[in-house]
Amino acid sequence: MSNLKSKKPVITERRKFISLMAQSIGLSALGGMIWTGYIEEAKSAPLILRPPGAMSEPDFLRMCIKCGQCAIACPFDTLQIAKPGDAKPLGTPYFVPREVPCYMCTDIPCVPACPTGALNEDSVSSVVQGEKVLDINKSRMGLAVVDESSCIAFWGIQCDACYRACPLLDKAITLEYKRNSRTGKHAYLIPRVSSDYCTGCGLCEHACVTKKPAIFVLPKQVAQG
Repeated sequence: MSNLKSKKPVITERRKFISLMAQSIGLSALGGMIWTGYIEEAKSAPLILRPPGAMSEPDFLRMCIKCGQCAIACPFDTLQIAKPGDAKPLGTPYFVPREVPCYMCTDIPCVPACPTGALNEDSVSSVVQGEKVLDINKSRMGLAVVDESSCIAFWGIQCDACYRACPLLDKAITLEYKRNSRTGKHAYLIPRVSSDYCTGCGLCEHACVTKKPAIFVLPKQVAQG
């Protein structure tokens, strides 16, 4: 009888151990499935716009520690931090110009806030009188693209909303005057984007008057094929 009593605690502890192991394995497997899902979700949405000075996407993902300091430093709440369901790498900063564009802060507070160099100061700097100063106009967050089929300027309706919103007026976006052969009287005012000057700030996309923006910002490597 005493032997049976002494064996009971051993059996109970063993059962507890096996149960805990099974739970741990199950949770690990579930976590792995969820994480894999997030990764696949992120891979399926490559059209992500990063903050000014961001390294190339592979280098950015390698260097970004998901601290959120850039988003905290942004005075306009432009930068968002990717969360589950956003179809973007978790914890990384991005922005959606149609919602809140980059307002081109001259001191670019998000860049020096980055502790790892994932937002590279050198890529958004100019040398003035021998000193390096931040220059937001050097930023290349993306490249604006015009959808000619939905842009009302291509229909003959006068609109210069994107042109007027551009912080680099007559550089990043210019207006091309083109004869309207249909009416013979009016001119088309066609927006043209220069890849040499466009910063990808998205102010043009934000200002576009059509329900679905006829001008929109894409990552530069995507926009240029």
